Amino acid sequence: MTDKNKTRYCNTGATRDVDNDKYDYEGFLSPIVLHRYAQYMHKHRLQSDGELRDSDNWAKGIPLDQYMKSAHRHFMDWWSAHRNTPITEADIEEALCALMFNCMGYLYETLKGK
Repeated sequence: MTDKNKTRYCNTGATRDVDNDKYDYEGFLSPIVLHRYAQYMHKHRLQSDGELRDSDNWAKGIPLDQYMKSAHRHFMDWWSAHRNTPITEADIEEALCALMFNCMGYLYETLKGK
């Protein structure tokens, strides 16, 4: 016999376990944010030497110090735009995507080290 507190019942008669204790990736993430981030990442695949880097180039490893220094520069761009005192010509979306890249890269390296 199935415990009704642990089972979801669909109008069709199908049943599923409840998902209260499962990660809700669909709810935690925003498609428009991920789409904008992918646009940013794709734009920055082109290197200054004209070569196109792999989309997962970051997974090869970037030192934490480089992530930190870059994150600080992009945070300053974001903060400056927020305060309406533009220090640079940086677009706020670009600054936020760059900050996301550095934060996620730093977290990736931290988790990879465990």
